[in-house]
Amino acid sequence: MSPLMGLLGLLLVLGALLVLVLLVLAPSGPRIPAARRRAPGAVPVSTLTKITDRTVGVIDGMMRRRGGQQTLAGGLDIAGVATPPAAFVLLVVCAAAVLSALGILLSGVTLWSIPVAVIFAALAPIGARVVLSFRTGRRRAAFADQLDDSLGLLSGGLRAGHSLLRAIDSVSQDIESPTKEEFARVVNETRIGRDLGDALNQTADRMRSEDFRWVAQAVAINQEAGGNLSEVLEQASRTIRERGEIRRQVKALSAEGRLSALVLLALPVGVLGILLLIRPQYFAGFFSNPLGLVAMGVAVVLMIVGSLWMRVMVKVKF
Repeated sequence: MSPLMGLLGLLLVLGALLVLVLLVLAPSGPRIPAARRRAPGAVPVSTLTKITDRTVGVIDGMMRRRGGQQTLAGGLDIAGVATPPAAFVLLVVCAAAVLSALGILLSGVTLWSIPVAVIFAALAPIGARVVLSFRTGRRRAAFADQLDDSLGLLSGGLRAGHSLLRAIDSVSQDIESPTKEEFARVVNETRIGRDLGDALNQTADRMRSEDFRWVAQAVAINQEAGGNLSEVLEQASRTIRERGEIRRQVKALSAEGRLSALVLLALPVGVLGILLLIRPQYFAGFFSNPLGLVAMGVAVVLMIVGSLWMRVMVKVKF
């Protein structure tokens, strides 16, 4: 028998003795469930949660040093997203990593993998910005649609004998979102010492509502000169209701132009995508020839200019 085989046999015997001592002869300690070893009221935190919280803390510190936290927090607040800014950035980064890996899998391990991965990763922040813009626009549109009802309730509260701040607080409890949150913000800011006119003007700026700016100006004039504010708000509510009807009518009349713009923009992109899937060699000359690349660049520029032109044509401002 060779010395190597003897050494291997000795190691196996020692391993068997170690297993025998640890599993059979050594007494095992009392097995207490984790629920009994945890302090009363303590919430179990997983390792993944700890790593996530630590990463969010690092991102939050970096954003505070660079001064970008307030801007992102304001955008999330207007969009109605309750996620903290650092956590939102972490979600976007994770989505960018997943999309980048997806781009690499779709393109295969080639020279095009890196640019495709970069393009797919860029879709995450672009998509996040689009989603925030969509949610912000929807909240502002809902605020404008609820404004006449809000002023009606506010005027009714003033006629019932309530103070202006109490009437605003009452409306914030009876109206739906987003007016509910905006009026509650006005009440809270006024209670900690801010001027009511300034709080109303900030709400008009946040919601980009010229109609509500009239209300803020009416309240400021009433605080300085006095008068029957309930009648002023009732007249403003009537005017805003008529403007809302005109706005909705204009939106309905311009719907055909906006839909045509979307179809004309989506048609070339859709045709290009379908042809690349079913006959990729059809566009081989465009990608291999410099003139083809120039032609595609000119087409993209013309599409952007045309989309902006049609957006200006179908957008009515009054």
